[in-house]
Amino acid sequence: MVEDTDHLICPSAELVERGPARRFDIPAEPCAWPAFVVRYQGKVYGYLNACRHVPVQLDWREGEIFDLSGHYLICSMHGARYLPDSGVCVAGPCKGQRLIPVITKELNGMIYYVKPIAAPERPAPGVTE
Repeated sequence: MVEDTDHLICPSAELVERGPARRFDIPAEPCAWPAFVVRYQGKVYGYLNACRHVPVQLDWREGEIFDLSGHYLICSMHGARYLPDSGVCVAGPCKGQRLIPVITKELNGMIYYVKPIAAPERPAPGVTE
């Protein structure tokens, strides 16, 4: 069921396995937070688009977040590599930390961001959760 708190990101068909990420913004004050979704091993995963080392967006070109192998999400600035299904950094300057997940759902051929009742606080760079 699509609820008032759901925000349409894209049709499911537009998010291909290990292909380009689909970017979207999460409304927040004082400015929106960039986020993305990817499809990995048939499932949709969403994260804030911010490296945990220094909060820069991961993609070097819009939506280009997977490394060449298609097994890791990679920060274009620092080379940090994250597991797509958990967001855990397995290599790079923020090893052991994880990307901040966002709640998503896939329903009736569409992918949605599920807005929480209260916006989560964005941890400071370098803070381990």
